[in-house]
Amino acid sequence: MQTTQHWINGAFTAPADTRLANVTNPATGKTTSQVALASEETVNEAVAAAAAAFPAWRDTSLARRVQILFNFRELLNARKPELAAIITAEHGKVLDDALGEISRGQEVVEFACGIPHLLKGGFTENASTKVDVHSIRQPVGPAAIISPFNFPAMVPMWFFPVAIATGNTVVVKPSEKDPTAVNWIAELWKEAGLPDGVFNVVHGDKVAVDTLLHHPDIKSVSFVGSTPIAQYVYREGTASGKRVQALGGAKNHMIVLPDADLDLAADAAVNAGFGSAGERCMAISALVAVGPVGDELVAKIAERTRTLRIGDGLRGTDMGPLVTSAHRDKVASYIDAGEAAGATVVLDGRKVEADADGEGFFLGPTLFDHVTPDMSIYTDEIFGPVLSVVRAESYDEALALINANQYGNGTAIFTNDGGAARRFQNEVQVGMVGINVPIPVPMAYYSFGGWKNSLFGDSHAHGTEGVHFFTRGKVVTTRWLDPSHGGLNLGFPQNA
Repeated sequence: MQTTQHWINGAFTAPADTRLANVTNPATGKTTSQVALASEETVNEAVAAAAAAFPAWRDTSLARRVQILFNFRELLNARKPELAAIITAEHGKVLDDALGEISRGQEVVEFACGIPHLLKGGFTENASTKVDVHSIRQPVGPAAIISPFNFPAMVPMWFFPVAIATGNTVVVKPSEKDPTAVNWIAELWKEAGLPDGVFNVVHGDKVAVDTLLHHPDIKSVSFVGSTPIAQYVYREGTASGKRVQALGGAKNHMIVLPDADLDLAADAAVNAGFGSAGERCMAISALVAVGPVGDELVAKIAERTRTLRIGDGLRGTDMGPLVTSAHRDKVASYIDAGEAAGATVVLDGRKVEADADGEGFFLGPTLFDHVTPDMSIYTDEIFGPVLSVVRAESYDEALALINANQYGNGTAIFTNDGGAARRFQNEVQVGMVGINVPIPVPMAYYSFGGWKNSLFGDSHAHGTEGVHFFTRGKVVTTRWLDPSHGGLNLGFPQNA
């Protein structure tokens, strides 16, 4: 059986790590390969490669860096289907969704191609008599990127294009559940002309994560995952003196006001609730029906959901399996709990017929109605195809539900009332807001990230905030004295 190895200093490593984990095809339930789990020594080797490559890459001209970025972009555009097939085989999402994931990640590459403009500093001539002042931004140093299973290509691409474009080197630790996509990307970087050691990949578990968090040569850490782990990464990384941006969990609400187009809202609820089998940090998992629209809206959502085809993502289905059997069982246990707590089960995903070979990790779309805020299906991030409908009497009640939630990642409102929408975007305590847009993931030239327990650290991903995260500001004050100028003066400069 093939073993996925680490990519260090421009090449795959020889088999050395004895700890291995199985990689499965979620649509069939069969083990398709194994992945090496890095020891502390292997991680140290990858960091050493990144540290050794950093001085030369830092001093590489912006023109040369951008040329390599453009090469990478062109290669990825030409070979997207290869990467999409890898994602579908290891994660389970349908092929169209995998292609969409790559395209959204590619937006960050394209944003990073404009890095010369983004790194421009300021210059002030004659700030004081014959004294000039200018500012520059310089790379921080080797960066660690720790990414989750649900977007094995897009999430790493939120970070490494900007990190590399600004002159940093990187060590990526992808999820051991679907590790092959980042290895494929590593080979593409080499083909694009990226010097060895600038992009490294280590596979692993907590051993690898802890080694990266505490290694003195790692200067920044970017993480996406659950809130408890994000808190841990932020605490340990900052305690080790590193910059950390740790994006955590979510419980995204979608408010539907009485004046909304209910057909549009129902389409959006199905797309945002069940796309990628709900394994999205931006998925809508709580729908708040305001006023009298609840019954009609639930009926429209149920009608649409019943048409979805569940099965192997390579067969043109609408929704694929969950990533592992353990995760499938965990999500199913939430459905059990919601039913036991008294929520109305409108559609039961535990009763699913999937178009697939073998025993895949399938769970159909589940729709609950009359969910109350004390139920676990409402309070917890389920990370599966479970949509909970909560009833609210007013806009104010709906807003209070969102603002009381511990998470603040994404939210949406569906309405034809411009005043209500404008009030919502001002009052809601969430980092990313959609108005008649269910999944408001920003374009790459804006920044991605939430509020409250959905983000630990001061910087969001990509956009201007991403550039600032991977660089440090420096201000240079210059005076070239006339040869006749001199003498001693012990007084404090008067800036005259």
